[in-house]
Amino acid sequence: MGTSSSYLALLRGINVGGNNIIKMADLKTCFETMGFTDVATYIQSGNVIFSSDEVDQMKLEAHIEKALSETFNYSSRVVVISYQQLKAIVENTPDGFGLYPETHKYDVVFLKNPLTAESALNEVVARKEVDSVFAINGVLYFSRTIANLTKSYLSKIITLPIYKFMTIRNWNTTSKLLALMDRQ
Repeated sequence: MGTSSSYLALLRGINVGGNNIIKMADLKTCFETMGFTDVATYIQSGNVIFSSDEVDQMKLEAHIEKALSETFNYSSRVVVISYQQLKAIVENTPDGFGLYPETHKYDVVFLKNPLTAESALNEVVARKEVDSVFAINGVLYFSRTIANLTKSYLSKIITLPIYKFMTIRNWNTTSKLLALMDRQ
């Protein structure tokens, strides 16, 4: 029997704008039914921490997507990242990222295979003097000035064909998820 590893599943497009409404208790039960252990959810946007003996993240994604699609009757897309990956994402940020919450909003754009951070960066447009985008640790770090929020191009990301391979979490949620995984 292998050693269990801690993972984070980021569900895309649930509980947003009245679509794909899933109760967190039902989501937790679904993950437990799939055979995962130490299952915990965080806020309604679809963040599930769990443990599994499976080491192939692509297999985990496929297994979870199939079960969620069948259980909740929607076309599920999930990004699965390991505890080590999340730790690198939170601890090895671009210079200054997350440090000025009074003047900037910070988001992490998590990417689903086959999309890479480098190829996503080529398609994401940042507005000069408003947005900053960095591709490291397999994600995009997106910051924008609060004073010019309405001028930010982050909202344009949803018009891109590659958007279906992305799920976005704000910096507070991303950091909190690591703190929760640290405790497991």
